Amino acid sequence: MTLASRALAQLATWPDLRPAVPSCGLGQAVSSLQGEIAHFHSDRDVDLRLTDRAVRRFAKDFKGSGAIRIVPGSPWVTLRLDAASDVDLLLTLVSVALQAQDTWPDPADRPLSGCNDQRGAGFVKADLGAF
Repeated sequence: MTLASRALAQLATWPDLRPAVPSCGLGQAVSSLQGEIAHFHSDRDVDLRLTDRAVRRFAKDFKGSGAIRIVPGSPWVTLRLDAASDVDLLLTLVSVALQAQDTWPDPADRPLSGCNDQRGAGFVKADLGAF
């Protein structure tokens, strides 16, 4: 079982989440009543949608983690699942995402931007460009 499939199996047991078709059309997703929360693009890369305010609030913490990539202006963060602790981090951040949607919702008239994979910000694409 890959780390992504382990995380997805755990999230499937959460009462506030349900499986979904990712809007980007790649991989698997989970959604809450407010919309998509996470896209599993590969066995290692996951895009997680937080609100803009939540991303700004945690930006310093995220920048200190090699497992998280931020795209300025995007409510999505990308996580690289390399270890079991990264799955724990993802589960914690999904909880934060659910709370952020209730506490700091994005304005209703603001269109949702595509996930980071659509912006070419995934770890795989960034890693390949380094060679």
